[in-house]
Amino acid sequence: MIERDSLLSLEAYARQRPAFRARVMEHKKRRTVHLGAHVTLLFEDELTIRYQVQEMLRIERIFEEEGIQHELDAYNPLVPDGSNWKATMLIEYPDEAQRKRMLGALKGIERRVWIEVAGAARVHAIADEDLERENEQKTSSVHFLRFELDGVMRDRLRQGAAVTVGVDHAQYRATAELSAEQRAALASDLD
Repeated sequence: MIERDSLLSLEAYARQRPAFRARVMEHKKRRTVHLGAHVTLLFEDELTIRYQVQEMLRIERIFEEEGIQHELDAYNPLVPDGSNWKATMLIEYPDEAQRKRMLGALKGIERRVWIEVAGAARVHAIADEDLERENEQKTSSVHFLRFELDGVMRDRLRQGAAVTVGVDHAQYRATAELSAEQRAALASDLD
C-alpha cells in the first residue's frame, strides 16, 4: 500500500521524473505479458502503481491533501496484497473500425483470462471489482484483473514452477509461458 507521506511533491517529482520513469519502464518489461497480438497484461506492483499515482498528480496538478488521498484510494486497490497478482489488461487494435468491432465481439473476455501454475489448478481472473467496464454493446479496452493464488501455488512459484497465462474467449484464444525473469518478478509480489 502506498502511503501519503511516501509520495514526492510535484516539484520533487518533476526533478526526479526522467530517472524514475526510466526505472519504471525497465521494471515493467519483466511484468508485461502479451497474449497474442491484441491483449496485453501488465502485472502491477507497488512501483508501477506509485508511478501511476505520481503521474496522475502531475498531469492533474493535484497538490491538495484531499485530491492526493482520492488518487491513493483509487489506485491502492491495484497493488497486490501478498496472496494475489493484479494486472491491467489492455485490448489493443490500432485500427479504429476493427477495435470497435472487436470490443463488441469480445464481451466477457475479462472473465476468460487465467493463470496456471504447473501442478496446480487453473485460476480465472476476478475482473473489474471497482466498476463495470462492459455494457450491452461492447467491453472496455482496459480491465483490472485479480488472480487469487492459494498457499500451494505460492509455494510452487517460489520453487520456480512454470506458469502459463492465457485467455480462452470464444472470439480470442492465446497463451503465453512466463519466462524465468517474469516468474521471478511476479513471485516477489507474494508473501
